Amino acid sequence: MSVIVYQTFVIKQDKFKEGIDNLKEIKKFRNENYDHKIEILSPISGEDHTYGLMATYEGLAEMELQSKKMSIDEEYGKLIGQFFLENIVQGSMYTQIYRTLSEKKGDKNKDK
Repeated sequence: MSVIVYQTFVIKQDKFKEGIDNLKEIKKFRNENYDHKIEILSPISGEDHTYGLMATYEGLAEMELQSKKMSIDEEYGKLIGQFFLENIVQGSMYTQIYRTLSEKKGDKNKDK
């Protein structure tokens, strides 16, 4: 079962370019240095400056292991610290964690 971490936040209007650039650096760094996949989500509808990150892990244990690695990585700490302190509206971060449903052997044939 995969675990998906979905985080939304509001980028400050006066820091929009810097926020997007910082997000791209975070995505690149995490995809290159950790065992999970991360995507930046941009709004199509809703509030214009509300963006999101979606990280997909192999499971809950892998999410915890990667989180621990990120928490002690000084280079990542600088990237994420800059993003939180300078580019997003305080109190706007919202995090949700989902897991995918596992398929049972008989589930694949039910739609036929």
